[in-house]
Amino acid sequence: MADESPETVAEAVFTALADPNRRAILAALAERGPATATDLAAWLPITRQGIAKHLALLADAGLVVAEPGERRRVRYRVQTEPMRVAQRFLAVLARDWDGPLAKLRAHLE
Repeated sequence: MADESPETVAEAVFTALADPNRRAILAALAERGPATATDLAAWLPITRQGIAKHLALLADAGLVVAEPGERRRVRYRVQTEPMRVAQRFLAVLARDWDGPLAKLRAHLE
C-alpha cells in the first residue's frame, strides 16, 4: 500500500466496503478482535466459504491482515490505515466542494 496513490487505496477501500457482508465482517473484527474464518462464520449469517472469499477481498484492499495462529489456524485482524487514507481522500473532496457550494447557496439566497 505504501507505493500506491491515495486515490488507488481509497478506490480499493470503497469497492471492498460496497458489500454489506464485508462491512459486517469488518464490524465483527473491530468489535471482537482477531478471529478465524470459522469464528466469523459462527458469528455471522454467512457460510465459512463465503467468509473466506470476502476475507480475501478485504485483504486485497489492505483492510484485514492474516496472522498465523494456534494449530495452523489463520486469524484475521483489521488494518485501519487504508480506511484513514480513504477518509483523507474524502476530506479533500469535501473541502473542494464546500467553497463552491457555499457560494452557490449565497447566490441563490
